[in-house]
Amino acid sequence: MIGFAFSTLMVLIALSLPVAAVLGLLGYLLSERYAFVPMTGALGEVAWNTSNDFILIAAPMFIMMGELMHRSGLSERLFTALAPWFNRLPGRLIHTNIATCAVFAATSGSSVATAATIGTVAIPNMERGGYSRPLFLGSIAAGGTLGILIPPSINMIIYGVLTDTSVTRLYAAGFVPGFLMAGLFSVLVLGLCLARPAWGGAALPEPDIWRLRLRGLVHLVPPLILFFLVVGSIYVGLATPTEAAALGLMATLALVWLNGELTLPVLLRAFEGTVRTTSMVMLIVIAAFFLNLVIVSIGLVKTITDTVLGLGLSPYAMLLAIVAFYVVLGCFMETISMMIATTPVVVPVLVALGFDPLWWGVVFVILMEMALITPPVGLNLFVVQAVRGRGAFAEVGLGALPFVAIMIVMIALLMLFPGLALWLPAVLHPQAAS
Repeated sequence: MIGFAFSTLMVLIALSLPVAAVLGLLGYLLSERYAFVPMTGALGEVAWNTSNDFILIAAPMFIMMGELMHRSGLSERLFTALAPWFNRLPGRLIHTNIATCAVFAATSGSSVATAATIGTVAIPNMERGGYSRPLFLGSIAAGGTLGILIPPSINMIIYGVLTDTSVTRLYAAGFVPGFLMAGLFSVLVLGLCLARPAWGGAALPEPDIWRLRLRGLVHLVPPLILFFLVVGSIYVGLATPTEAAALGLMATLALVWLNGELTLPVLLRAFEGTVRTTSMVMLIVIAAFFLNLVIVSIGLVKTITDTVLGLGLSPYAMLLAIVAFYVVLGCFMETISMMIATTPVVVPVLVALGFDPLWWGVVFVILMEMALITPPVGLNLFVVQAVRGRGAFAEVGLGALPFVAIMIVMIALLMLFPGLALWLPAVLHPQAAS
């Protein structure tokens, strides 16, 4: 059963079929081969129940928040406001890329949206400033991945639904690791630019640097308002993630209107981008839930769990093997499909080994971040290259490799110090932790 499922999955992926088709076909084939009663009749009910899940309603609203910020120019003003604060630091605009990605991630919840938006604003400054092209482009691709770790995160919503884990606690768990990893990215850039000063670009004289810094602070207000409104309302218990997403979307519309950018073309482009992304995500989710129903019903999850536990490896040896598996799988599989296809199988194994699914959710998201910047299927690499429009794709992939190393370091830190992820949820939600 395990061999048939795995080999069929690999064949379907090799055929380059759409992810939703791969998951749906695999569920159908497993049902026809191993189920006592064919389960395709349950597909309609699965689609209905999945689409009516209250927590998933948050996803399109977070997507639209990012679309509106991108289409209305708020992200460009954010980049311009942060740039003067790093002007005298080796690496300059490369640090600005990372900082802007971190702030934008705290409002959009999407890695692809973050990389595309910040790339559009930042890349025109690359040649003009004389920066190392690989490092500059790699910082955008890697900084964009922060969109699925720093709350609010669409991927964490899906993980919470799949594992019945509180999304509120997942957001709290991702807060410290998310901003810590952004800091480690900047430390990496600082070290590389100190070792190779030419990589950090030419220092541009700014006699009125403090005037520029203070004048730009006003443009930091909108994303901070959105962050505190969305994440703050969740953390203090005033709103569920879905309600907070609705508040954030209304606030984003108000901010875009106040900036005079709430026009019909902006709204139409934002609606189009939101519908396209949401449709793709929901089709994958529905197909994956059908697959999950099949593999649980035929006993595949129990078979895999018993097989893994029967290997006799220690919990941490097994954890390292699973991490290595995801590092390799992430080179060939898109992140949401990787999460949805494997979570129902892997999480029961990890729970049986004694690991907290909340803690694993953070580690798993970092592994998905890694998948976004590892070729040949690193989606953020393609996004940055598409925004760039010319030049060798290898430069983007090469520039992202040092940031992959930082992600591995971050996973090691979480293994050594689980409290990095578990401390804040325990403080904010002590009853749930107990």
